[in-house]
Amino acid sequence: MMKTETSTAPAPAAFEPRITAFVCNWCTYAGADLAGTSRLQYASNMRIIKLPCTGRIDPLFVLKAFENGADAVLVSGCHPGDCHYTSGNYHARRRWTLFRKLLALTGIGDDRLFFSWVSAAEGQKFADLVNDVTAKVRKAGPFRAAHPGRRAS
Repeated sequence: MMKTETSTAPAPAAFEPRITAFVCNWCTYAGADLAGTSRLQYASNMRIIKLPCTGRIDPLFVLKAFENGADAVLVSGCHPGDCHYTSGNYHARRRWTLFRKLLALTGIGDDRLFFSWVSAAEGQKFADLVNDVTAKVRKAGPFRAAHPGRRAS
């Protein structure tokens, strides 16, 4: 009897986005911690970078995240009026409103940068936010920068 071998090409892997999150130490990070300790289910695509306040996030951090392979970036901090540094989140909100307009010049679509407010008591909101951002980025597909120096996944 003759054996026939069939070679099947491996199925292409489903796209799993790489999302970088710049979060406030006092609220969003604590909300993420609450989501984890409450054992809430959410996507594992997000890599969190904890900073003292969203007001301290330099727009260059966001550009560097995209340059280093992020498919999207999330910036999240305390609700307006609840900043532990008095007005850092107001400063951040003004900064990101202007920064979104500049993103078009870099070739980064507005659908790649997300901004949200999550308090320390909102673990479920954090889990829902992560799942929502991940779903939107999956739908948008991988970020393809025009910059040849961007690191491949």
